[in-house]
Amino acid sequence: MTRSPIFYHFFRNPLPYTRTLALQEHLHQIQLQRRRSLPGETRDLLLLLEHRPVYTAGRRQTEHDESVRGERDRLISLGAAFELTKRGGELTYHGPGQVVGYPLLDLSHAGPSSTTLSIRDYICLLQRTLTSHLKAHKISTSTSEHTGVFLDESTKIASIGVQVRHRLTTHGFAMNITREPEKWFERVVACGLVGVRAGSIEGALERQNRVQNEMTVATEIPDLIKHFGKVFGRELVELDFGKGGEIEDAIQEMEKEATELGEWPRAPME
Repeated sequence: MTRSPIFYHFFRNPLPYTRTLALQEHLHQIQLQRRRSLPGETRDLLLLLEHRPVYTAGRRQTEHDESVRGERDRLISLGAAFELTKRGGELTYHGPGQVVGYPLLDLSHAGPSSTTLSIRDYICLLQRTLTSHLKAHKISTSTSEHTGVFLDESTKIASIGVQVRHRLTTHGFAMNITREPEKWFERVVACGLVGVRAGSIEGALERQNRVQNEMTVATEIPDLIKHFGKVFGRELVELDFGKGGEIEDAIQEMEKEATELGEWPRAPME
């Protein structure tokens, strides 16, 4: 039996976090309703994008926590947004120069050879996707007791934080491509890891004197898609907006909003 592909889309402009969260929720509901009416016909998706500058807190942190309220006010003063989320993990940053991946998958068949995936196995596949991408750049990674991808014990280049409801996934991963996110990360203890700083592909290549062309998120997308498909054992197919549909319409509307928002805050100065 031929496996259905994962349909992907890369957004060309940085997206506001709250609206993107709403888009994820809308697509999640479409998938859930489709699975209930047509069992086994869930349409798996992968959204790839950059966010406008935003600090996000995980589900263990709440607005009633005084330390969270204080951090929110301080970080908003830098020009970033601040949002509470239902994903796993603690405080982190998203913004331009960082690729964010939101796989919206049905874990009942998402694994290689149509296998059912546990949440732990799913996170391991996301981590392997990111390490495979770095390996293609000849960037080595370090093992860690913490979730995410580390270049060494004190340098984190990628984060993973997922939510699973009805065996359908939301949220996902984020990996720093350019050095732009590093300045924003310097303003917080990211993911609650004291003494850990942010790294990036651009920074790692600079230290090896191997930066030849300008690094951008867009130029990394084709290879990242290739590694995602290989690790998950699935074909990835770009969404065709010419055919229309509820999913395509929602994504196109988000593209339009991002374009109209224009420029975004730049990294804070020292």
